[in-house]
Amino acid sequence: MSAVVLGYVPNALGDAAATAAVDEARQRGATLVVVNTTRADRLVDPTYADDDDMSRLQDTLRTSGVDFTVHHGTSKDTAAEDVLEAAVRHAAELIVIGLRHRTPVGKLIMGSTAQSILLGAGCNVLAVKA
Repeated sequence: MSAVVLGYVPNALGDAAATAAVDEARQRGATLVVVNTTRADRLVDPTYADDDDMSRLQDTLRTSGVDFTVHHGTSKDTAAEDVLEAAVRHAAELIVIGLRHRTPVGKLIMGSTAQSILLGAGCNVLAVKA
């Protein structure tokens, strides 16, 4: 079975990406692999979901009817490296991430996590806006 990997963050971008990832997994008959990690050396990381965020997401995924697995925790790697590694490990055909609006200058320098995923992925990447 194929896989769709979701790089999840607990905000409107993450929710939009999760909706798109569920739709893609359903259309492809694929398993959805959710990745939300943070480096173990970070004291505060707004992109790291707490237990309530993950519980809410998993409730939503259960009602979607899509098979899913969740990778949530701390890591020695960056979030981008964890998403890319999950894509390789699960032979993903698609990675879905949220991408926030950028000013013209901000477009020149994309966020490092999104940029790393887009440039390092061995499969297609769907970048979703909220």
